[in-house]
Amino acid sequence: MTALWQERWPECPPFAHRLRGRYPDRWVRFHSLPGSKRHPENEGEYGVVLDRHHTVLSALDPGAVLLVVTSEWTEGPAVTPAQWPRRSEVAPSARHWQTLLEDPEDPTYIQLYAEVVPWRPGVIDVLLRAVADDELANVILAPADLRWLYHPYDGGADVILPTREQRDALKTRHRGWLSQQPSRL
Repeated sequence: MTALWQERWPECPPFAHRLRGRYPDRWVRFHSLPGSKRHPENEGEYGVVLDRHHTVLSALDPGAVLLVVTSEWTEGPAVTPAQWPRRSEVAPSARHWQTLLEDPEDPTYIQLYAEVVPWRPGVIDVLLRAVADDELANVILAPADLRWLYHPYDGGADVILPTREQRDALKTRHRGWLSQQPSRL
């Protein structure tokens, strides 16, 4: 998987929050609630959040399986017992994939964990709810061939597509979910 990542995404290691800066011409951000509201407050709003994620992911067509990458931050490079129990709860089958140095000046490491799940809407709802509640961050979802990347965050999702044309088509289909800010954030 590391070799495939480097082939498909050579400008950026799998830091979910850095992808939009490295691939701005193929990036689009969708907000998960109307009016750019960041956090759901009731089951109706969770329903909107999940529906928007399912709609975009289904449009991206991951195929039969979806790659789920979750992470934990550590103070050293060694893999330690789960420090973020929520990550282990929402991705119990994930296996350690790699360790990345987040900040060399203040040594913080990200331990990345990966698992493959059969794709269908609803299969990752527990994970998406944890992200919406800001209990989990730095998540990346992708098809097995890594042709696109989907980074849900509390408030929406960043999508990195193979081409500008594919990005523009997806933006057009879901223009009501785009930011109204000039920064597109």
